[in-house]
Amino acid sequence: MLSVRDLRVSFATRQGALRAVDGLSFDVGSKEVLGIVGESGSGKSVAMYSMLGLVRDSNVTISGSVKFEGREILGLSDREMQSVRGGDIGMIFQDPMTALTPVYTVGWQIVEQIRAHTDMTKQQARERAIGLLGEVGIPDPKSRVDHYPHEFSGGMRQRVVIAMALSCNPKLLIADEPTTALDVTTQAQILDLMLKMQESYGSSIVIITHDMGVIAEMAHRVVVMYAGRPAEIGPEVDVVRYPRHPYTWGLLGAVPRVDSKNRRLVTIPGTSVSPLDVPEGCAFGPRCEHRMEICDERPVLHGPGDHLDACWLSDAQRLAIRSARSVAGGAS
Repeated sequence: MLSVRDLRVSFATRQGALRAVDGLSFDVGSKEVLGIVGESGSGKSVAMYSMLGLVRDSNVTISGSVKFEGREILGLSDREMQSVRGGDIGMIFQDPMTALTPVYTVGWQIVEQIRAHTDMTKQQARERAIGLLGEVGIPDPKSRVDHYPHEFSGGMRQRVVIAMALSCNPKLLIADEPTTALDVTTQAQILDLMLKMQESYGSSIVIITHDMGVIAEMAHRVVVMYAGRPAEIGPEVDVVRYPRHPYTWGLLGAVPRVDSKNRRLVTIPGTSVSPLDVPEGCAFGPRCEHRMEICDERPVLHGPGDHLDACWLSDAQRLAIRSARSVAGGAS
């Protein structure tokens, strides 16, 4: 469905080149859910926006290959991308405040997208919009369809954005922190809705999140990003249960566990590296307690089967570290 190869996104600044995405490659198969996880500033959202032609800064340089159903879409003109965005590829944006136009009703905005990509009449599109608003949990959708964005709470606006993204039954849905502004109950409902859409229409999903619980529940495969680079890629069960990269160990170690109430949460030392000052070697090296001299060289993704990571630690070293962490009661 989607094939990304060596995607690089950099911004020219007065301080030098800011490398927001630096050599990202991954695939999304048919009916597959890919989870992209990493802390703020790791390049997750910028990578997705760049793929869809939404990064328009005159100082940006984008290179690599992005193929959707075998068609190269990186570098398409605005007119060509209009046939892809919204129709074949839907996007749930993280910030509903800026994703909706304040001077038009939410119903008008959903109807506009539906009519741009389908043959529905205005009335049919309106009925579709009302149905979607109801599905994502908007009360009294027949009335609320004619309300403006400022008349909704932040969580309600997020649901409207989700309804808009689902309106044309996209083949690929990119969800950028889709449940950030929602309570736990509504979050579960939205995730269930996305999974039902996938089952009904055979869609693929790329979900960007900080929540490892969402990853464990939804994703088939996982990409862990750090400083614009992929740190670990593999099947969800392998990445969550048998993580290979020290950064992934830190992410999982910071997740509370109900089976170990007295265990202290692990914290990753230091702070995230600046995109303006990413080391030429391992990007995580300055914060890694297992740093070695060879870490001054950039590691390539490698590993057993399709579980890959960018770390110089040998399998014997990883096993010893995992065993020590297990004995100490830390994250394995």
